[in-house]
Amino acid sequence: MIRRRLAGSVLALALAVTSVTPAFADAGFRSWIAGFEKTAVANGISRDTYRRVFNGVDTPDPDVLQKARFQPEFRDDVWDYLDNRVNDESVAEGRQMLVKYKPWLDRIEQRFGVDRHILLAIWSMESNYGRILERADVMKNVPQALATLAYKDQRRAKFARTQLLAALKIVEDGHVTPAGLTGSWAGAMGHTQFIPTSYELYAVDMDGDRHPNIWTSVPDALATAANLLKRNGWQSGKTWGYEVAIPRGLAAEKGARKTLAQWSRGGVERVSGRPFPNAGDNANLLLPAGASGPAFLMTKNFYVIKRYNNADKYALAVGHLADRIAGGGEFAQPWPRGYVPLSMAERYEVQQRLTQHGLYDGKIDGKIGSGSKASISAYQKRAGVEEDGNASKALLDLLRRH
Repeated sequence: MIRRRLAGSVLALALAVTSVTPAFADAGFRSWIAGFEKTAVANGISRDTYRRVFNGVDTPDPDVLQKARFQPEFRDDVWDYLDNRVNDESVAEGRQMLVKYKPWLDRIEQRFGVDRHILLAIWSMESNYGRILERADVMKNVPQALATLAYKDQRRAKFARTQLLAALKIVEDGHVTPAGLTGSWAGAMGHTQFIPTSYELYAVDMDGDRHPNIWTSVPDALATAANLLKRNGWQSGKTWGYEVAIPRGLAAEKGARKTLAQWSRGGVERVSGRPFPNAGDNANLLLPAGASGPAFLMTKNFYVIKRYNNADKYALAVGHLADRIAGGGEFAQPWPRGYVPLSMAERYEVQQRLTQHGLYDGKIDGKIGSGSKASISAYQKRAGVEEDGNASKALLDLLRRH
């Protein structure tokens, strides 16, 4: 009898949705949403919450599926990845936020023991200091995005169902409205981009309004990030790693783990010339671009950062940006790019000139992503030069002459 009533309610919801949705709506997707209600209810979600959340959601989001196929952490060269995230603009704004949020950063750092510069770097990496949250072309309806993945992406279906249940619970608990439940294509939410299950584990109400609000409260978002790092083993007062100079032939030990004292005895030196503090700490040798690029010894905090995003490029960018915000300089050893790179202002100019040539219609933001690279290659082909897609001094000189 109970089974019949549940089946009847699912059918009723499907019929109700069908009666108010346009002809182009995806019937299979609507059926999936109707069917998932039973799972949600079994996990403590009220029918009222479920139906409010999915009101008007009747088609999968194709942009979600496209973004799922492209993740820059695993595709971009390390220097391209860093150029787009650690630059004069991100450093300058981080220093402004250091002043603006100093009272909150003081309290967060005291409570969790996580370096404020790391938190600002994560904020920059995750949402460009919250600016991404204002972009309708980027922000997604989280339930629709997760339902799309559960319905269409076999590889991520289990993940998406789990995250969707957690997202519904956040609404059920009154921490966010259905309209406010926005995030990335994968359901990462708020200033510091937490997936729903991570929100459940680490969310912090820092500003005292009884709601861990990572969408509009910067203190809550930064404290939530600090809580994640602390609970995953952040070591207060210690760095994430060191740029080092290594003896010839030591590249073969890439990935090896030794104490800093052992590395030092083997001829590894900090590029700053200063001795390693905490010589008994373990560190791994990282060569992101091979033997001809910068070398690093990564300490435990580097791997704690990777609990946020399990990519070496991501953790390296967070650590480097944090150091730059704190007043540090660029890496001493250049990347083996094979070309002379551009300043941030020059990258803006490249995009503007490509737009004038009718080859680029993306955002003029100085970030050289896949769209900019494709436009550069198209211009190089037109100009009869090597199509490498690189935003180089040679490219800008060519653009300025034509």
